[in-house]
Amino acid sequence: MFPAIGLFGVFFCVFGGYIIFGGKIGIIVEALPKEVMIIGGSAVSSFLIANSSHVIKKSMADIKRIFGGARFHKKEYMELLSLLYQILKTMKTKGVLAIEQHIEKPMESNIFNAYPSIMKDPFTVKFIADYLRMFSIGVDNPHEMESLMEQEIEKAKHEDLHSSHALQTMADAMPALGIVAAVLGVIKTMASINEPPEVLGKLIGGALVGTFMGIFLSYCIVAPIASRLKAITEEEMQFYMVIQAAITAHLAGYAPQVSIEAARKKVPSDYMPDFNELEEALSAIS
Repeated sequence: MFPAIGLFGVFFCVFGGYIIFGGKIGIIVEALPKEVMIIGGSAVSSFLIANSSHVIKKSMADIKRIFGGARFHKKEYMELLSLLYQILKTMKTKGVLAIEQHIEKPMESNIFNAYPSIMKDPFTVKFIADYLRMFSIGVDNPHEMESLMEQEIEKAKHEDLHSSHALQTMADAMPALGIVAAVLGVIKTMASINEPPEVLGKLIGGALVGTFMGIFLSYCIVAPIASRLKAITEEEMQFYMVIQAAITAHLAGYAPQVSIEAARKKVPSDYMPDFNELEEALSAIS
């Protein structure tokens, strides 16, 4: 909701303020189509040149994320902690072999399927299953496991940030593209130097719209979108760091309850359940 309100506010404040202070919106409206073509068209075309097809498709899909925000909230974190507790408790009481069928075919596992929010994210399911499988085949050093998980989380973060970086690069170029549009407008004006002042004034005003549009699109639209996508990615990566904390604590020899408490501390403050709330949820599993 807030991104939509912010977007409306940007347009209302910029153009509304311009009108309130006596600006003639007709000049902008008249120049808008060609400025959008020059600035927007060249920006998008440069974006297509600079990025792979994967990044282009992902960027188009990711723009919707600024309205939905991060995928993981308190409900998802509660389910994740409960799932991890159930798995670690089973391993502690019945041994590693007791979870083998669950990590080999997690999509068919009654443990995993008890948590539908987790099952909606294939990467999370695969992430948990892969590292439990590594533990089952002998990787039991908590520092080695932590390092391996950290590398995969960093890789996932790097790949997920491609859209943000690509859009930020486009935002950085837009003020210069606005100058290009303005220079073309000045060239057109100079070709009409013999026209009366009122005509020249209108032509110069139209040329300056290019500079305005480049800066406006960059700092008020594209750059905030890139920044929001980066923030969403960084927030979502915390979800996997919770898994990392639980598994490495278990490998260090801690009891399931202690391992889950270590993981709870990794949950972002806005979504972190308090100790008693989580304890109640885990008691229901026991």
